[in-house]
Amino acid sequence: MDLCNFLLYAISSYVFIHVLVVFALKSSSSKTNLPPGPKGLPLVGNLLMLGNRPHESLANLSKTHGPLMTLHLGCLTTVVVSSAEMTREVLQKNDHTFSGRIVIDAATTLSHPEGSMVFAQLGPHWRTLRRICNTQMFNPAKLDALQGLRRRQIKQMIEHLHESYAAARAIDVGRCAFTTVLNLIWNMMFSVDLVDHKLGLAQELKDLVWELMKIGGTPNLADYFPVLKPIDPQGLRRRTFKCFTKLHAIFDDKINQRLQSRSSPSQFPRTNDLLDVLLDYCEDNGSDFRHEHIKPLFLDIFTAGTETSSTTIEWTMAELLRNRHVLAKAQSEINEIIGREQAVDESDIARLPYLQAVVKETLRLHPPVPFLIPHRADATVELAGFTVPKHSQVLINTWAIGRDGHVWEDPLSFSPERFLESRVDFRGHDFQFIPFGAGRRICPGMPLADRVVHLILASFLQSFDWKLPEGVTPECLDMQEKLGITLNKVTPLLAIPCKFGSTT
Repeated sequence: MDLCNFLLYAISSYVFIHVLVVFALKSSSSKTNLPPGPKGLPLVGNLLMLGNRPHESLANLSKTHGPLMTLHLGCLTTVVVSSAEMTREVLQKNDHTFSGRIVIDAATTLSHPEGSMVFAQLGPHWRTLRRICNTQMFNPAKLDALQGLRRRQIKQMIEHLHESYAAARAIDVGRCAFTTVLNLIWNMMFSVDLVDHKLGLAQELKDLVWELMKIGGTPNLADYFPVLKPIDPQGLRRRTFKCFTKLHAIFDDKINQRLQSRSSPSQFPRTNDLLDVLLDYCEDNGSDFRHEHIKPLFLDIFTAGTETSSTTIEWTMAELLRNRHVLAKAQSEINEIIGREQAVDESDIARLPYLQAVVKETLRLHPPVPFLIPHRADATVELAGFTVPKHSQVLINTWAIGRDGHVWEDPLSFSPERFLESRVDFRGHDFQFIPFGAGRRICPGMPLADRVVHLILASFLQSFDWKLPEGVTPECLDMQEKLGITLNKVTPLLAIPCKFGSTT
């Protein structure tokens, strides 16, 4: 037996024995009254049932096993929630118990994963991170103060679209939205633009962010069999490290420049952007926030803020181009309320109820994070007569809940009208519709995403009519999904900005 085969044999034997011990310990517990679920295979449990589209696979399994379902993913007990009623039990009645996080192995390549608001456990440091976001980035006063910045970015976006219009050239809708959102967020953090619509850096960064989302959403054997963590069998931790290294280099450059400028305040006045605020926290002796926490927090804001908003805009435009009567109705509303000469302002959005309904309907059918960020049970808890053990992973299948025929009439149709006479909203109180989550772990960036998505879409629809490239019909437009942490289109949406009336 050569060395490679011997090592493979030794590792396989070790894993086999480890898993047997874990399952023996689990099965020996007489107090286990887990929610029902499908039978799994020895050792791997239900892992092979996830498939390439786990949001769909688990939605289908829940039809057989119920809205509270147990899966055994290797050594990790996972409870899947697939109804609004069960989601309320988890995220409202037992919110504190289910507010923990499982730190996935790929994220441990961060030097300080606890500095990430996504993975930080409830406690003083998490509350500090949350307070920073709520008071320094996403509160109404801060967002109002940055309206001029968003107007400038929208103007640059429209100028780019006019160039494509003049050349009758299709644009990549997702990339255009990503570039705009990226510059908005970058300005909030560093007071400068990062990319230009005409340059390739935006696509490089979009691909980089998607790589991180893809890695984060890939079932990782190291998470399901902890004994495998040292060898990183799928290379996900190594791939994550490469992505983090590239992004950290960009952050380091900006942070070092700012530290130098702060040492000469007479020459470089404060910008009062997020970086200045975070550096102030670092210098406050009463704060537990340190320099090493800056980059993980920036990484959260950068990746989550750009990806979710641009993805929602792309899905919305795709649905509008497939349903031209909805597109015409949204454009008509904008024309009647605002006109085509005056640029859309954020204050106008409240007067565009149909556009708001269009966005809600998109979020219902295409939630940007179909499982939210997985929760963890921090204590054993009784739920609907079943026992959810401590340290179980809890997945909220918002994709399935948004398509639940018991809640939504004709759930697979794109019909914004369903929201016009409804008070259902996405702010975490209506558990049949929680694309941003609910409870303590609700997405802190929701207020910014709400403004940015509506503003970009309204500007798209006010400035141009839109058509698909030659040879692509609404009926054959590819609407296939690919899932990382976020839900993207498999095929990027290409659309041509054109003169009103030219598409009929």
